Amino acid sequence: MSRSPQLHEDFSREEKVVGPSDRSFGLTFAAVFSIVGLWPLPGRGEVRLWALAIAAAFLLVALLVPTVLAPLNRLWLRFGLVLHKVTTPIILGAIFFLVVLPTGLLMRLLGKRPLKLHLERASESYWVRREGSLEPASMKNQF
Repeated sequence: MSRSPQLHEDFSREEKVVGPSDRSFGLTFAAVFSIVGLWPLPGRGEVRLWALAIAAAFLLVALLVPTVLAPLNRLWLRFGLVLHKVTTPIILGAIFFLVVLPTGLLMRLLGKRPLKLHLERASESYWVRREGSLEPASMKNQF
């Protein structure tokens, strides 16, 4: 009786993701290729004509017949979903192992316990006495 490991995120479910309209997809790609084509200008570099030609093609198709871009739009959306499923665990794992874990180990080495979760068998209560005023007026504008 073999069980698959339980994961926090269920990758077997399929969520219906609605992509952008074909027109906005084409306009976005036209803008991106325009930026790529004109990027060298501030540094006195040569304009990338191939990128500007692609930008012009995307712009014309997006404005005149955006339905032609539907297959490209769906392909780009699928690529983004695959990229999401691959990069999200990698990025979150890197954050955990490079930030959270070293911070926790360092705090343990220094004896810092911010949550005070250790057991004190000799104490009668874990209640923390509050210093300061206990007047009802102190409860207003707490932040």
